[in-house]
Amino acid sequence: MADKQFHITPEQVETLLFDWGTIKLTSTPELTGSTAFSAGVVIVDPGKGHGRHNHPGAEEIMYIISGEGEQMVEDEHGNPQVFKISAGSTVYIPESRYHYSINTGWEPMRVFVLYSPAGSEQAMRNGSDCTIAEPGKVPAR
Repeated sequence: MADKQFHITPEQVETLLFDWGTIKLTSTPELTGSTAFSAGVVIVDPGKGHGRHNHPGAEEIMYIISGEGEQMVEDEHGNPQVFKISAGSTVYIPESRYHYSINTGWEPMRVFVLYSPAGSEQAMRNGSDCTIAEPGKVPAR
């Protein structure tokens, strides 16, 4: 995509499929030209979650759009801090900190995520547990 865009819909971007849910990255350097951050929407299926992981060199902000869950973020000493999250909650994950999210509810948990700087999303996209559905295609799960 030669021209960078100011308005992007979910249908225009690929879907990253995992056994726990999906990610639609709607702001990346390739799409918008942003280098300060990348962002998108994560959907975590009921009863599922992503394992403990980190984003080396990046901070993360999570805003819970809908649903509820359990969140863990390690403190500066590596001790896990576990708390409940629900619609309206914001979670800050400091640079390179390990964390996980689990959907404890009966409905999909929708989360707006922002990574700064941009780039850490490529590790998820290139992971062995990720399948990619082309833009405009309904993901087969």
